[in-house]
Amino acid sequence: MKNNETILPSARRRAARLPAHIGVVALVGVFGLTACQRTETTKSTVPAGEGASTAAGSDAQGNAKPSKLLWMGDSIGEAQAPAIGAAMKADGVEFKSMAAAGGGGVIGEIAAPTWEDLPKELSSFKPDVVAYQITTYDWGTPAEQKAGYEKLAKAVNDAGAELVLVSAPPFKIDDFYKANEAAIKTAPKSAQYVASQNPDKIHFLDASVLWGTDSAAAKAQRSKDGIHSCQQGSAAFAQWFDKELGKRYSYPPAPADQWATGPWTGDKVYGPLGCK
Repeated sequence: MKNNETILPSARRRAARLPAHIGVVALVGVFGLTACQRTETTKSTVPAGEGASTAAGSDAQGNAKPSKLLWMGDSIGEAQAPAIGAAMKADGVEFKSMAAAGGGGVIGEIAAPTWEDLPKELSSFKPDVVAYQITTYDWGTPAEQKAGYEKLAKAVNDAGAELVLVSAPPFKIDDFYKANEAAIKTAPKSAQYVASQNPDKIHFLDASVLWGTDSAAAKAQRSKDGIHSCQQGSAAFAQWFDKELGKRYSYPPAPADQWATGPWTGDKVYGPLGCK
């Protein structure tokens, strides 16, 4: 990480495997679209930008602009985190990511590290909004998925924050994921159901309006492996996500040209992967 980011110890996660591929596609004049995976993950905090406007209140309750956003997810979310952090900083929102390669979920045994880390992050960072992007590991029956998302919502809400559940981008169902394809398909429906039961404190964002539903389509902005995004796709998501938060919490997102070509594009999450 660079500049205003503080690196914390790597999370205990099994990193997913991913080949490197290099390509170049333009977004706001720059950004390479390449495979975005790494063999380890870091947690980072990005303070709100100096001189940027801050929240009208101390939290996001009552549709006030959030002051702190905690981001959760797997390696897909990890590759998106630098762009989200840059967008949030431009908005005057402090950002922290606990997205983790090879894990980061809240369902099943693989979620154990998340449940160990989350209370610490909620207590120390004190976010008023927690955003959880559904992971590629949210396997289980619909009932198990709902229970996992409900447990997450309770933890977040009890800490005084609102929860935003975000559907994952479409990704290639290869041999690794094939056995859990049915669960992968039901996860967003389960998350949407949980959000519908407490709409004042839990919200669901359907990212298919940005990505579409076909991982092989250009709209999905997937890299060669069909799963992850690099700088271009991450920036596109950050811009969309920021606009959606702005609608929910009544604030105007900073224009993308204020952050989209910033130092985050050289974050070390991209370097080992051939991302430029």
